[in-house]
Amino acid sequence: MQQQLFDNHGRPINYLRLAVTDRCNLRCFYCMPEEGIHYLPKKELLTFEEIERLVTLMASMGISKIRLTGGEPFVRTDLMQLIRKIRQIKGIQDIHITTNGVLTAPFIPELKELGIASVNLSLDTLDRDRFKQITRRDEFDKTWEVLQLLLTAKIPVKLNAVVMDGKNIDDIIPMVELAKDHPISVRFIEEMPFNGEGNHYAKLFWTHHKIVEHIRLAFPSLQKVDDPKSSTAYHYQIPNFKGNIGVIAAFSRTFCGTCNRIRVTAQGVLKTCLYDDGVLNIKNLMREGRSDEELKQQLMKAFSNRPKDGFEAEQKRSNKKVNESMSTIGG
Repeated sequence: MQQQLFDNHGRPINYLRLAVTDRCNLRCFYCMPEEGIHYLPKKELLTFEEIERLVTLMASMGISKIRLTGGEPFVRTDLMQLIRKIRQIKGIQDIHITTNGVLTAPFIPELKELGIASVNLSLDTLDRDRFKQITRRDEFDKTWEVLQLLLTAKIPVKLNAVVMDGKNIDDIIPMVELAKDHPISVRFIEEMPFNGEGNHYAKLFWTHHKIVEHIRLAFPSLQKVDDPKSSTAYHYQIPNFKGNIGVIAAFSRTFCGTCNRIRVTAQGVLKTCLYDDGVLNIKNLMREGRSDEELKQQLMKAFSNRPKDGFEAEQKRSNKKVNESMSTIGG
């Protein structure tokens, strides 16, 4: 039986979101400035050997689910090699990937073969011109192709769309309609301040409540359904739809009470909450020659000082202003 890991609030921790790179091939305005961010030299990132050691260690402590993120994970050379290694680590039951899809197509057969549990595909609009405006790149066709390939391969897909006032509101209903004939989860996410510059707006207009109200106007039969354990999304179903709808209160932070996830950035920094500014530099400890037991002790110390929610984490930040890029955080 696998060991169970709990934080100081009695919440189980079994889910690691691991960024394999801070680089991205898109420039989504809600994630980073138009000119991009200052990428770290390769030596500043976790090596594959360090990632394998870290995942093995965390698996022995109770982590069973891994999500590989970035930046864009497929920007990192030999990502499939890393996935194959993680697949062999005892205790890791599910591997998930978050990607923008631009580079993903050639790897879908191998992802299927490796039994990838699901792919979160970032797609904020179904309109090519709006896609170019939001991402500052003309790559819609590649992302759309990957969605079709994932569906054909029968790899479970969650379609992630950040809802942005004045940018993609016209896409909400067409994206909901994708779930009519396809067994996908279309998820709408409140915009967050992690764009490398700070908040876009003084107040968030498109809250999770408003998003649901907007969908219900078009689909009055929208029904709330049970949410999976530790889910970040509120789930909804429309009768006769093959897929479902999810709404994530990422800025409102209403799901913190059941949060089961931790993050490790591409630089090897542990974040026990999306809104903290890093609580432990694991990479430095490994490169100082610390033993696995010493690393475990440091990790347990961090887990036992976890904030109760994203508001407390933000309050405790050494840098009070939230101005990182989501690309450096790892989604």
